[in-house]
Amino acid sequence: MYPTAQEAAVVAAAEKVMQEAMARYDSSHDAFHVQRVRRTALALANTISPSPDLLVVELAALLHDVLDKKYVPAEQAADPYAFFLPFFTSMAEKHGLELVKDGRARQVALVVDNVSWSNEKKLREKGLWTEWHDSCVELHCVQDADRLDAIGAFGIMRCAAYSAAVGRPLHVPAGDPAAEESAIQHFHDKLVHIHERLKTAHGKKLGEKRHRVLLEFIASVEDEYNPILD
Repeated sequence: MYPTAQEAAVVAAAEKVMQEAMARYDSSHDAFHVQRVRRTALALANTISPSPDLLVVELAALLHDVLDKKYVPAEQAADPYAFFLPFFTSMAEKHGLELVKDGRARQVALVVDNVSWSNEKKLREKGLWTEWHDSCVELHCVQDADRLDAIGAFGIMRCAAYSAAVGRPLHVPAGDPAAEESAIQHFHDKLVHIHERLKTAHGKKLGEKRHRVLLEFIASVEDEYNPILD
């Protein structure tokens, strides 16, 4: 039965690592975002049979943004396994859970390294998308959970929060060169396509619902910018 006492101790330690890291980021990528991803990833995993490795899913969900390239140097994010290895080694010493020896530490690192939308896009464009990417259900659960949090109501708030943090305008009228760099353009460039790349059956169902929220929001922005007065 999951989690065992050993697994729960490791999850708690990973949660602490996450909270310390996310405290340095803006509110679009904070600990609350990670907790939503964690909860959704586990919920998705529990709909799949045979069951994925729930420890891998939960650890990867908790750690998935610790090395986000928007916030840490590229060289630090280049090798998640090397970065997290001291943590996993200490978990063996403190709690007797041999995640390195049993291969789950590397699996967690692989999921963390492959969660992002931009990484999937790059790998597909270069022909580097593999059978592992298509078959790893632990990756799919964490990917879907992270992407679901980028669309719908939370996705809208997170896009606005990140835009404010980096000084990106929320809306720029069409025709202005700065429109290409606006938050609303990010909806068109990325967010409205996310539902197309969800992997799990239940993730796809949730994605369609949240996608409709995005479309309604975009329509509302346009309506409010160009009001028709009776």
